[in-house]
Amino acid sequence: MTAAPFSFALPGRVIFGRSEAQKAPALICAHGRRGVLVHGATPTRALWLLDALREQGAEVTTIACATEPTLPMLEDALSRAKGFGADWVVALGGGAALDLGKALAALIPAPGGIMDHLEVVGRGLPLAAPPLPYIALPTTAGTGAEATRNAVIGLPRHGRKVSIRDERMLPRLAIVDPALTDHCPRAVTLASGLDALAQVIEPYVSARATPFTDALTRPAIGLGLGALVRLMRAEDEGARDLLAWVSLSGGIALANGGLGAVHGLAGVIGGVTPAAHGAICGALLGPVLAMNRDHAPDTGRINEVCREIAGILGCDAAEAPQALAQWAREAGLPGLIAQGLDPARHEAVAEASLASSSMKGNPFAVTVPQLCKVLRAAG
Repeated sequence: MTAAPFSFALPGRVIFGRSEAQKAPALICAHGRRGVLVHGATPTRALWLLDALREQGAEVTTIACATEPTLPMLEDALSRAKGFGADWVVALGGGAALDLGKALAALIPAPGGIMDHLEVVGRGLPLAAPPLPYIALPTTAGTGAEATRNAVIGLPRHGRKVSIRDERMLPRLAIVDPALTDHCPRAVTLASGLDALAQVIEPYVSARATPFTDALTRPAIGLGLGALVRLMRAEDEGARDLLAWVSLSGGIALANGGLGAVHGLAGVIGGVTPAAHGAICGALLGPVLAMNRDHAPDTGRINEVCREIAGILGCDAAEAPQALAQWAREAGLPGLIAQGLDPARHEAVAEASLASSSMKGNPFAVTVPQLCKVLRAAG
């Protein structure tokens, strides 16, 4: 094998499999007796872990993350957590809860303010102190946040979503138990599953792909779409297992190989609409795939992806991007207009997205008119 030099960074430890979440309390308490538990909007879903931690003798303060985290939410959570004397932070939930927990683990020990570390709108400085041990237990299969080194934070006043990013923010432990995703609501399964699919497609066709990311992403593309198709028909433990693996693979791949125009646009759209990140990515995936096939200088990998999609959806490879978009709509995914994006904002969104770190991985350098065409197609 000949390849340009590359490196990769991973969570300290990953545990994958059904019922593996039961190991979490003892593994968490090995880091100390005081901690912060971040959970989603419904506290009762985290009671099993909270009770088990307290049975181990842990003192735990809980923080709810009802929506995708914003700067005011992070400020409030940080003010509550800073004085608690936490030894660790654990997050149990979807990508939003995992990002909020990751940000807290990074910032509780940090001597500076939040704006010192936010990219784009802040100073983007590396952390001045190591994060607290962070443990992630995802309850959706989508963002792969259990394997990434950044936390995405919305800034409503700026109309943007930006990241706090540092390699030390990788979780100390990620426990991916597909059983935690069982019976996830259909709309959440669809949106998060399409995000997971995007996060194995984009790193595979990325200008920054490596042999390491290829080994994760190429097999996962068909597995992810096939599992999602099955889950749109009926609840299916085997499909849940596959999609959890695809989500984890995508998180590792994007952290080490970059993304592309889907996520470049989604970061901006998420700042100007209340739409969920996965739903935005799902609406963009087909149109961006079509754009890249039309304009990338080397379409070999893109054509591979199209053939994989075609084989699962039963269409011609030439029609795969459109077929994927149509399948998602028929499964219940709303377009960008229904998600709250005013077409009058297309040009501003396209221009702002060019500055995103995700856009740098796209297989060719996009233009504003090309992105506006994508946004129209995703509407």
